[in-house]
Amino acid sequence: MFTNQDVVTLRQKTGAGMMDCKKALEACDGNMDKAVDYLREKGIASAAKKALRIASQGVVDSYIHMGGKVGVLIEINCETDFVAKSDAFKELVHNIAMHIAAARPTYLSKEEVPADVVAKEKEIFRAQALNEPKPKPANIIEKMIEGRISKFYKEICLLEQDYVRDPSKTITALVNETVGSIGEKITVRRFVRFEMGEGLEKKQDTFADEIQDQLNKMKKE
Repeated sequence: MFTNQDVVTLRQKTGAGMMDCKKALEACDGNMDKAVDYLREKGIASAAKKALRIASQGVVDSYIHMGGKVGVLIEINCETDFVAKSDAFKELVHNIAMHIAAARPTYLSKEEVPADVVAKEKEIFRAQALNEPKPKPANIIEKMIEGRISKFYKEICLLEQDYVRDPSKTITALVNETVGSIGEKITVRRFVRFEMGEGLEKKQDTFADEIQDQLNKMKKE
């Protein structure tokens, strides 16, 4: 077992986030040294220490799928031009672009989701909870809402999503692993996803239109 102070101590040693430290201690049965190694192996500790560095290099890459039906543009930054040209960095950029094409994230991170969008989702979740057959206490409902919001973030935020090629890790974890291997800060800065015809009204022929087409063909014969 471990205490909250152990979580704080691990954070001070590694620079990793509180939740990551808690998960590491849980995975290592409270053993501090093993938890430090765990975070280092995951690339989390090294990524946290590099978070304050400036990443002004990098690449803009594209990924086109389904014969031109889906396209992604993405910018990912690193610290040096040397790393930007490395195979490991290019592979990361390509894999994330491919993930975006498949997973359709709307936002980069939780912080980018507008407050009104989150508020609306919470309102919907709260109404759903209140309409359930068995009423629940207000504090339980709030916990349910927070859980559903977390799931909502995982659906729409790139950095929160599970990586399509390995759902055991998130995109953030994928980035952190690469940070750990190349030794530089990496930042996913922005992306845009295009899907051919998205947002356009599709023409839907009615039965009457079909009859008229047949009549027109008959007139020409």
